Amino acid sequence: MTQFDDPAVAAAYHALPEGTRAGALALRQLILETATSLPRAQPLQEALRWGQPAYLAPKGSTIRLGGHKAARFALFVHCQSRLMGDFTSAFPGEDRIDGNRAVLFDDPDQIDATRHGWLIARALTYHLPAKG
Repeated sequence: MTQFDDPAVAAAYHALPEGTRAGALALRQLILETATSLPRAQPLQEALRWGQPAYLAPKGSTIRLGGHKAARFALFVHCQSRLMGDFTSAFPGEDRIDGNRAVLFDDPDQIDATRHGWLIARALTYHLPAKG
């Protein structure tokens, strides 16, 4: 597990209920691993947004992690982006989705490194021009 640079972020994870924390930490690890493979997403910033752990790349769209009323934990993206629409088009019917804002999970085993890594990579590079 990667250490926290910001004690406030560590405290936010610690404050999550155990089942939510385990899933959010698993998603955190996937975000950090995905960002490492994306030089154009550096430097990745880990901070709190709306009281939740959040991940921001210089030309990306914010990713937040936390609990959800309809699931144990969720990966949130900006609701006015095209991220969820692109994700559900690429992977139709494979996840529980909350509209255009979140992928919902009840167990860390539901996290798929390929599928959810794809969404994370898209979010971290959202405002970058396509490589050509």
